[in-house]
Amino acid sequence: MDRYVTGSLQEIKQGGLTMVLNIILGLLSAFFLFASSIKIFGWQRKVFEIQLDMIESYGLNRQIMFLVGCAELFGATAIWFQSSWIGPLGALALLGTSIGAIFCHLVFDTWKQGVPAMMTGTMSAFVLSTGYSKLLDLL
Repeated sequence: MDRYVTGSLQEIKQGGLTMVLNIILGLLSAFFLFASSIKIFGWQRKVFEIQLDMIESYGLNRQIMFLVGCAELFGATAIWFQSSWIGPLGALALLGTSIGAIFCHLVFDTWKQGVPAMMTGTMSAFVLSTGYSKLLDLL
């Protein structure tokens, strides 16, 4: 009887973790697909100009903004491949862009402007923690 109860609790715990992971994957994908599309294509003019002004105030240029957008686009799509090494690599790309954004906001802006990057960084780190062993297997 104890074995059955323990197994059921483990299944519930694993199922809950999978649900949380899928919610985080969806949030990260939606956020970074939107953010990267603006950085790459500049289709939302007002947001694009605000972001470009911020990037230029950090001493960077439009080309760097485009590269950041490409990294975000890669990460937002790659994180869905959690069964291979591509998923954790996508999470690592999102974590890297989030850490870069946190650094820039803390150095050049106020910490309050870095809160969204802190949240996406935390979620990216969680996704990376669920599959980092697949990346280590490549080494």
